Amino acid sequence: MKRISVIACGLAIVASSVAYGATDKAKLTERLTDAKNVVTQIMATPDKGIPQSILAGASCVVVVPSYKKAAFVVGAQYGQGVATCRTPKGWSAPVFVQLAGGSFGFQIGGQATDLVLVAMNQQGLQDMLKNKFKIGGDAAASAGPVGRNAQAGTDWKLNAEFLTYSRSKGLFAGINLDGTVLSQNQDDTRTMYGTDIPYETILKGNQATPAAARPFVRTVAHYFVTSKAAR
Repeated sequence: MKRISVIACGLAIVASSVAYGATDKAKLTERLTDAKNVVTQIMATPDKGIPQSILAGASCVVVVPSYKKAAFVVGAQYGQGVATCRTPKGWSAPVFVQLAGGSFGFQIGGQATDLVLVAMNQQGLQDMLKNKFKIGGDAAASAGPVGRNAQAGTDWKLNAEFLTYSRSKGLFAGINLDGTVLSQNQDDTRTMYGTDIPYETILKGNQATPAAARPFVRTVAHYFVTSKAAR
C-alpha cells in the first residue's frame, strides 16, 4: 500500500506541474501552432475527418495536442490546449485550457494522443463559458462520428453537448472522455494577453486575437464553416 501511495503521489505531482504551471509566451505560441497543425492534418483526409454537418454546426472547438495518459498501478491523464468559439463576428480569440482526469486499475504503459472536442449546441456553448466543468457529468458528451458521409447516431443529435475525438499514430476516431475536467488555464491566458481577462469575455469575441493566435483561429474558421444549405 505504501508503494502504491508513493506512485500515486508522484503521478499527481507530475500531472499538476505540467497541467497547471505557468508557461512563457514562446511555449504558448508553440502550442497554438501544434493545435493548428492537428486541425489541418485531421482535415487533410476528408473521408476520415470530422463530417461536414458537424463542422457546420459547431459552437466551440477545443484542441489538445499530445494529451498524455501515463499509468503504473494508478493512471493519470492531463493535457494543455486551446479553445475558440463561434461568434457573430467570426471565431473568437483563443483561451488556454487544461484537461485532467484519472483512472485506477492495474495498468502499465503510457501514450500520447491529440484530442479535439466540439461543442454542438447552445448548452455546450454555455458550458464552455464556465471556468470549469466535468465531461460526462456537468456536460453530456459522445464519441464523434468520422468520415465525409458519416451518419451520426441520434444520440448526440438529441443529447450530446460535446463530440469528442482522438488521433493517435495517424488514426482518428471518436473517444470517451467521461470523467475528465476541462478548465481555463488562467496563468497561460494571463501570459498571452498580459492581464486577467474573463474566460467568457474572450470566447464571446470581445477580445482581439493576438498575432500569435491568428493562424490557429484562421485554420478553425477555414474548416468549421456553415454550409450554404444550412444558412
